[in-house]
Amino acid sequence: MSTTTYEVSLKKDYKERIVPALVKEFGYTSVMQAPKLEKIVINQGLGIAVADKKIIETAINELTAITGQKAVQTISRKDISNFKLRKKMPVGVRVTLRHDKMYEFLERLVRVALPRIRDFQGIGAKLDGRGNYTMGIEEQIIFPEINIDNISRILGMNITFVTSAETDEEGYALLREFGLPFRTKQENQ
Repeated sequence: MSTTTYEVSLKKDYKERIVPALVKEFGYTSVMQAPKLEKIVINQGLGIAVADKKIIETAINELTAITGQKAVQTISRKDISNFKLRKKMPVGVRVTLRHDKMYEFLERLVRVALPRIRDFQGIGAKLDGRGNYTMGIEEQIIFPEINIDNISRILGMNITFVTSAETDEEGYALLREFGLPFRTKQENQ
């Protein structure tokens, strides 16, 4: 009886194609110097949940379906009277993906979800200065795991890609090799 272990195709692609390409592009002396994707954090800020508590439950269920990992609610740290917000009230939902689930989510995002966005022109190429990238998605319905008939309201989310890259240039090259459809530099200006 042979036991074959399943390896996520994007993880395998990282080891076999992306690392050598980055080593060649940046002239690293070792493959260990090549930047890697450390985690993906998906976050939904739900300020509207102050008025309706069911929104948090719905968002947790939807984000859990999208990522394949249980989402947790985020709570407020202090009182803000202008927003009718009290300390420890639920204000959002988030998931942190690592290892195989991270690669599976990235593959679904790049190959299935982003192409479903109407009039999609690519994503902006502005990184944070340390090789990390955050993109916003306006509608959760681009993910095939969401049944359009069952949603009560359209919610957006932020997806942050945390890399081990030292510079934006290295982080950009890594994410580009993973298949994130960045707009070209001329279109960003």
